[in-house]
Amino acid sequence: MARGWESKSVEEQRSSSSNNIHAGLSQDERLRADALERAARERQKQSLELQRALILSRRTANPGRRAALEDALKQIEAQIESIG
Repeated sequence: MARGWESKSVEEQRSSSSNNIHAGLSQDERLRADALERAARERQKQSLELQRALILSRRTANPGRRAALEDALKQIEAQIESIG
């Protein structure tokens, strides 16, 4: 779950990769590629939202565990925000 520090780099790589892939494609192929990318982002967002719901459903009296859950929740929410 703790992948927040690399999300910007990954996002930049995806953008760069996407631009390179789209350079040699026809309009229909670009539209299909864009639709696939949107679907992948939506699946990723849904996965993050499920992880968020799981964290929110957890209850603990242990302060260390609670802090870890809060940190994980912040990271997931940041990733959801970055996806859009």
